[in-house]
Amino acid sequence: MAGRPREFDREQALIAARDLFWRHGYEGTSLADLVAALGIASARIYKAFGSKEQLYREAIGHYEQYEGGFAARALQHPQILSAVRQMLEQAVVLYTDSEPPVGCMVVSAAGGLSQENQPLAQWLAQQRKDRTAEIVARLQQAQAEGQLRAEAAAQPLGEYYATVLHGLSVQARDGASRERLNAAVTLAMLPLKSLLAD
Repeated sequence: MAGRPREFDREQALIAARDLFWRHGYEGTSLADLVAALGIASARIYKAFGSKEQLYREAIGHYEQYEGGFAARALQHPQILSAVRQMLEQAVVLYTDSEPPVGCMVVSAAGGLSQENQPLAQWLAQQRKDRTAEIVARLQQAQAEGQLRAEAAAQPLGEYYATVLHGLSVQARDGASRERLNAAVTLAMLPLKSLLAD
């Protein structure tokens, strides 16, 4: 008597797809790669997720909710200096946590999409802009609470920290060590320290 077919675990399939996309990007991941990684036929992938692009968008959403959610969680810290430091330090840990390092899934997806996938490229760019806006808003909140000096320019300061955050991903993917990245974070904190209210 044949055993029952293994139950399809959608969450596990999504995680497997996410890891594949994270490492190789959208266009660098073929349907054959997904079939091999998920262990199910392409027809079942389409039935479960709709299309490769829908699977990718859902994988990005999963990443941002879990692994990539560290930034939003760190920014909830009541003290702005600790909030920004935790965001950058936790980025270093995540971005260097594999061999080879794969950095941020959303930042790594910044280039390499062909013309036919420009709507996807624009959607990914919006994800990065949303992260920048979150950092700016947190700095504006800190300023309104009196944690930052009145002359602190929250918009360019937030854009600076978004640039640092995204740059850490690129550096990690290029092989920079955790130690080197943490040293960069220490330096990156100096502008914010200089703008703290007395």
